[in-house]
Amino acid sequence: MGVFFPLNNAMPRKILVTSALPYANGSIHLGHLVEYIQTDIWVRFQKMRGNECWYVCADDTHGTPIMLRAEKEGVTPEALIDRVHGEHARDFAGFGVKFDHYDSTNSPETRQFCELFYQRLKAAGLIETRTIEQFYDPVKAMFLPDRFIKGECPKCGARDQYGDNCEACGAAYTPTELKNPYSAVSGAKPELKHSEHYFFKLSDPRCESFLRQYTRHAEGRLQLEAANKMQEWLGEPGEHKLTDWDISRDAPYFGFEIPDAPGKYFYVWLDAPIGYMGSFKNLCAQKGLDFDDYFKPDSDAELYHFIGKDILYFHALFWPAELAHAGFRTPTSIFAHGFLTVDGAKMSKSRGTFITAESYLQQGLNPEWLRYYFAGKLTNTLEDLDLNLEDFVARVNSDLIGKYVNIASRAAGFISKRFDGKLTEADAGLPALLAITEAAPRVAELYEAREFGKAMREIMALADLANQYVDSVKPWELAKQAGKETELHLACSNSLNLFRLLTALLKPVLPAVAEKAEAFLNIAPLAWADTTTRLPAGHRINAYSHLMIRIDPKQVAALVDANKESMNPPAPAKPAAATTETSTENATLSIDDFMKVDLRVARIVSASPVEGADKLVRLMLDIGEDKPRQVFAGIKSAYDPAALQGRLTVMVANLAPRKMKFGLSEGMVLAASDETGKTGGLYILSPDSGATAGMRIK
Repeated sequence: MGVFFPLNNAMPRKILVTSALPYANGSIHLGHLVEYIQTDIWVRFQKMRGNECWYVCADDTHGTPIMLRAEKEGVTPEALIDRVHGEHARDFAGFGVKFDHYDSTNSPETRQFCELFYQRLKAAGLIETRTIEQFYDPVKAMFLPDRFIKGECPKCGARDQYGDNCEACGAAYTPTELKNPYSAVSGAKPELKHSEHYFFKLSDPRCESFLRQYTRHAEGRLQLEAANKMQEWLGEPGEHKLTDWDISRDAPYFGFEIPDAPGKYFYVWLDAPIGYMGSFKNLCAQKGLDFDDYFKPDSDAELYHFIGKDILYFHALFWPAELAHAGFRTPTSIFAHGFLTVDGAKMSKSRGTFITAESYLQQGLNPEWLRYYFAGKLTNTLEDLDLNLEDFVARVNSDLIGKYVNIASRAAGFISKRFDGKLTEADAGLPALLAITEAAPRVAELYEAREFGKAMREIMALADLANQYVDSVKPWELAKQAGKETELHLACSNSLNLFRLLTALLKPVLPAVAEKAEAFLNIAPLAWADTTTRLPAGHRINAYSHLMIRIDPKQVAALVDANKESMNPPAPAKPAAATTETSTENATLSIDDFMKVDLRVARIVSASPVEGADKLVRLMLDIGEDKPRQVFAGIKSAYDPAALQGRLTVMVANLAPRKMKFGLSEGMVLAASDETGKTGGLYILSPDSGATAGMRIK
């Protein structure tokens, strides 16, 4: 759970919080938002508690991908990252993610800190230069960064892994250890060339000794699963499993040049975490804060990083070791979270579930629906969480509309119409009111521990109690009865007091709804202390208007369809391999239309006849994804299925899945045929030798 701080502390805490820096080479999508919503909820809770809590972030703007994309678009890298920065800031704001400062790593502050780290680590004897063999792309005439070299993991054999670590088994290695490497830029077989590089000596006994202590779960800095992974990477004492970290890259490269080393640049992973400090330094200048109060070695401030579990290696090993040996404090805790799946599967463009933040907002869906749903799923572990779209609709409609908003809507109108908008004194002994007040400290502990799912369940149980009260007093029936004005006034006043307390508990998750509720209730912004108070007699509320509407399932269906349409254009009709029918139309198409078809090299993992189908063969195709895809092809007349296993072929990878009698077909293999498509006249396409599964055909 991390370091625990008591919630009844008299002095406000000083807290600095960061989220991982989104890379300035793509759009923010729902998977990204898990982290930023999680962080934002925690920060809003800390601010409601009265703590001095600052939330900073920045775009991660350096590296080869930025350089190559800018080159492709015909703009400067600076112009590209400025545009993307605006897009990211817009999307975060749209989902209520409220940074105190959102910066860019391409800033003077981050450059200064990069150079300072380098100088201090060099003075400490933790930087050294070596001549290394490095992969070079002969087509692009450039040295290849680790992430632009792909191949088979030297540890587990997984294909299409990056050159620095394996996403399948988590192993870290050097690019030269990859088996069957290829350039992710051009697809060419890379050449090994010599180059002088700069290394941070992570293997130094000082770093190893420090990290063995820092990453122990007992220290409270890492979750148990994360600490165990760190110990696995560190190995047993005496194993010396840590390797030195290459922190330089050769020109051409977009980034900060290393001082006194022309043509050598800091690797993006060195300056990205330092970007936290650069962003906060900029905020300090704006707010008059003392930067050293938060980053000096003996700082009494708290520093928390929220990250995805895929970048734990960098944040729990490299980053603390750099900080400690450059003379800065280390993070109080590093909070890692799992990945997002949608309907139980990896986000998919072909299924329309790879949804961007912009697309969600453009479809008119309320961002606080998603904030609440994510909160209901989030824990303080590294477990993945699933966005089940049917459950999303049902839970939001049931909890937020049926349980929470419903309380205010059933009472507010009577107060306005019958009592001049004024409340009477609430019943101090009302069991539901007492239950919420008594539960508030437990909910606070759950927010503090990042157990948001448990907190939402607790709050909804309290909302059930509130609704049971409203159902028992039936203000709509009291309003019809003569002489029941006093009972009606009390029932509605109690109901709105219950609603106010629930709003305070939900405010970190639903800031926009809370703001509307505060305006309707005519109250100052709610703080956590307000969970123990009631509105006074005579308090006047404002006219009520709907705070939130139900989700229409058609809205979610439209969102998925829109992403299918925009991300998965239809392929040309009826290629020969899908059916024995042929098309002789010779209509022309533009190069843009052709580029929409995602053709991939596929390895046939298995092939088997389909029972009950004379022409179909069930193929399991490896295109470099987590698991093979199933494709039904009408090629049984031309091929013995047993002879196909292990062969390479060509597949249309972005064809919309087709539900067939025998199962779901998730793509299409390509074949040539004569006019009849009869036996002997059908030939599946095969790439040349050297091609590997997953390569794109252009």
